[in-house]
This record gives sequence, structure tokens and C-alpha cells, in this order.
Amino acid sequence: MAAVIGAWAGLAAIGWALLYLPHLPEGFVYGSGVPQQGDFAEALYISLVTLSTAGFGEIVPVYPVLRLVVALEAVTGFGLLTATVTWILQMYPALNRRRALAHELTLFREAAAPAGVLSLEPRHAAGLLESMAGNVALVSIDLLAFHETYYFREIEQRGSLPATVAYAQELASQAQRSDNPELQFAGRMLHAALDGLADVLRGKFGHSGSTSSDVFDSYELHHRHVRRGKSDTK
Repeated sequence: MAAVIGAWAGLAAIGWALLYLPHLPEGFVYGSGVPQQGDFAEALYISLVTLSTAGFGEIVPVYPVLRLVVALEAVTGFGLLTATVTWILQMYPALNRRRALAHELTLFREAAAPAGVLSLEPRHAAGLLESMAGNVALVSIDLLAFHETYYFREIEQRGSLPATVAYAQELASQAQRSDNPELQFAGRMLHAALDGLADVLRGKFGHSGSTSSDVFDSYELHHRHVRRGKSDTK
């Protein structure tokens, strides 16, 4: 993200500086005590001051066209700042939804023990799995809308979806083996949501695998988190 934002700002500053360079120094009025220079460093300084909307005012364009160009660059700089802040603010809710799903799966595993959904009353278990399916679908949408969130890796395994998503498959399989129709339906919903997530990981991020389980194994390996019950030497 820092590299992309830096590239945006750097390329914009250099591009506008190249517009100012042929008009230095005669196209600008310099304040008292400010040395007049006509090199690229001077043009870049004017561009950076304008792009950042600082507008010190010690160097002012003379020609009407140059004044218009400076104004346009200031508007561009404000737009760049707004786009940067908006991008960052939109990223973190998506990351938090992914972490929340991972924590939900971890807590479910700790509370339900090996019996999983079969240890719960079927209607209650079905409601939990349907909610989980909705959360998985939200994560899939976030990955499609904000590709860069995929590359954020969690330090703690409890908040890492690559390390916990396989447990959601176990829950879906348990539910589908149940005799309760509501729980079976919830299991199919969760399986469908997980297959959708696997399709996103396969299609957008290059994870190989003919099944969703294979894709999630590749996802886990790429993010360097080892699933519970698996060897640390994977």
C-alpha cells in the first residue's frame, strides 16, 4: 500500500513538474529573497508544494494558463489525499470481518470440542452455521472488492482465516450428516459459501486444487499458518 501511494504521489509530482520546467524562471514571480532557478529541482519543488496543497506562496505563476495548471494540480492533490484516506479506511473493516470469522471458528472449536455441531441443539446449531455462511460470503466479497487485503497476514493464529477455514468445512460436513433437515440445510449453505470462497482464492489469487479442501491447504501454506492437528513441519 505504501509503495502504491508513493508511486501515485511521485508520478503525479514529476508529471506536473515537467509542465512547469519549460516556463522557469520567467513564468513565475519569486518572493523577496527567493533565488530564481530554472532547473528540474525547482520545478519539482513547485509541483510538490502545489500537490500537497501547502501553497507557501513564495513562487507564484504569472501567466493565466500556468495559474490554471497550478490550480488543477492542487485539486488533483486534494483528490489524491482523499483517495488515499478512503482506501485505507475501507481496507480495515474488510480485514476486521476476516479476523472476526477466524475468531468465531476458533471459539466454536474450543466450545464445541470434537462433537462439533452435533453437541448442540439442532435448531440452534443451524442458526449458528447459517450466520457463519453469511460471514464467509462477506469475506469472499471483501476479497473481490479489495484484492490487497489478501496479502495481509495475521500474527496470531486465532485471528488467521487460513489456519481456521478448514474447521468450517468440518462443521459443514457434520451438519450434512445430521438427521435434522434444518441442520442439513445449514450445512449445505456453509458448504456453498466455502466453495465460493475457494473459487475466489483459485480464480483471483492463483491457488491450485481441484477441491475446496486443496485450495484451503494452499491458502494456509501461503500464509504460513499451520492448522491445529497438523504437523509444524508442513
